[in-house]
Amino acid sequence: MPPAPAPLALVVLDGLAVLAGDAGAEVVAGGPDALAAAVAAREADGPRWVLWSAREVAPLVAAGLHLARAHDLAAVHRLLHGGAREDPAAVHAAAHGLPEPPEPSRRPRPAHGTGLLELDLDGGGGAGDGPVGPDGVLTGAWASGRALGADEPPAVRAERAVRWAELALEVAARQRAALDGHALSTAWSESAAALLAVELEVTGLPVDVRAAEELLGALVGPRPRSEAEERAARAARDAPVLAALGAEPGAVDLRSPAAVLAALRARGVDLPDTRSWRLERLTADPAAGRLARALLHHRRAERVATTYGYAWLDAHVGADGRLRGRWSAADAAAGRMTAQAGLHNLPAELRPVVAAEPGHVLVRADLGQVEPRVLAAVSGDEGLLRATADDDLYAPVAAALGVDRPTAKVAVLAAMYGQTSGAAGRALERMERAYPRALAHLRAAEAAGREGRSVRTHGGRLVRTGGVPAASAEAVAARGRFARNAVVQGSAAELFKAWAVTVRAGLAGTGGRVVLCLHDELLLHVPEADAGRAVALLERALGAAAGWWAPGSGARFLAEASVVRRWSEV
Repeated sequence: MPPAPAPLALVVLDGLAVLAGDAGAEVVAGGPDALAAAVAAREADGPRWVLWSAREVAPLVAAGLHLARAHDLAAVHRLLHGGAREDPAAVHAAAHGLPEPPEPSRRPRPAHGTGLLELDLDGGGGAGDGPVGPDGVLTGAWASGRALGADEPPAVRAERAVRWAELALEVAARQRAALDGHALSTAWSESAAALLAVELEVTGLPVDVRAAEELLGALVGPRPRSEAEERAARAARDAPVLAALGAEPGAVDLRSPAAVLAALRARGVDLPDTRSWRLERLTADPAAGRLARALLHHRRAERVATTYGYAWLDAHVGADGRLRGRWSAADAAAGRMTAQAGLHNLPAELRPVVAAEPGHVLVRADLGQVEPRVLAAVSGDEGLLRATADDDLYAPVAAALGVDRPTAKVAVLAAMYGQTSGAAGRALERMERAYPRALAHLRAAEAAGREGRSVRTHGGRLVRTGGVPAASAEAVAARGRFARNAVVQGSAAELFKAWAVTVRAGLAGTGGRVVLCLHDELLLHVPEADAGRAVALLERALGAAAGWWAPGSGARFLAEASVVRRWSEV
């Protein structure tokens, strides 16, 4: 077995980088290009870069740096300890077995002349102090970053950056000692996912701006040049619904659910709410169909106009035609990747605007039926594992349950989400008999959640479910359902990220990039000549990721890949 990559801490400040390892520390000064070149020169040695947070290397990533391996202290902390905190103070304290400290910007201190407490918004602690205080936690200036501020003399700043890098190495060693073999692999995958999140922010999602303007014009009207034109556009969007209601312009506030419900009741349509699925059921009704269709169209147009309209386009799409937003490699729940600026919520109507640039194509792939396949792998249920051999897992499940395929799908989803009423409850009874180990795995997680105990995913991520007593029986049940799903959804998120970072590694040094990670779907932007190789990479990477994530399970995972020009193409 080859030796493990040597840990090498990397601290990046404005105009300064420190590379520290067992052999000492190197301090490099310069702009992002020079710093990226210096780090890239050490990349050839194959180190595992220890980072307080991958976000700190964003300027070097923008300058073209690619780090193959990382130990992201924030990402590993979230894996080991759960929760939303990932700041250095929390990371350092947890690594040393200390209670979670107050966030740096909220550290209390005695107020001058009183016995009261006030909030130290500057972080507390002198910048000249050492990183760790007498209580064993990071001092305020270091935890808040003030000790490494740009206003310090260069020599002082460099010396402190070296100390910060050395502390990162010490925390990394403690984190590694707390990880078993499988969780250690997850830690490396999660760290690479943190790097991928930074790269997604830097690279952006290619957008056909001209097509976006045309599509917005068709959906919500031309770009308004004044408040009067904006009001006129709103009135134009309202007109078809008001006409279907038989109401005068301005008579019904279509942005008020209560007003819409009242207007529907006046037309003889009595609904408890105006959720889309209720309106869709009405579209086939001879009397109410026209009104339901008008409301659904209005809702889609309003969502685009208010959230994904011209202001969104101007704010988030750069001059280079790339849509950019902040990415997180793991949310505070089960660890799924998330993004802002509409990257994870882009309406289907706007998918045509995501388009490959000239000479390139988009390669899209998504994991098929990933959560039930993950349930089979993590529970070791022999019957469900056999079902994963089929391209359509629900077909053998339907045969085992003696039901049709739609009912089988309902049963599997009910099992994972804890639904027990109606048809789902009846289907779940058959699931209990056909797949006892899978259901036992889910019940154990639900019991832990109901009791407020944390659970762990297959890869070792801690998912907190309690901490405070639940206020009601309903809250207890909800906590149980959350835990029941988290052990599957969180595990599926780990597999997805393992796949994504394996693809990332395979694209290194090519003209291809991962440009979107959406739940179970990967979107690549690659030179047209490399499309076939990208498809093969997606398939090969999934096999490799599943091989270490669920070794020996026998579970089969599938990904369907297609080469398209626009994201909306099938």
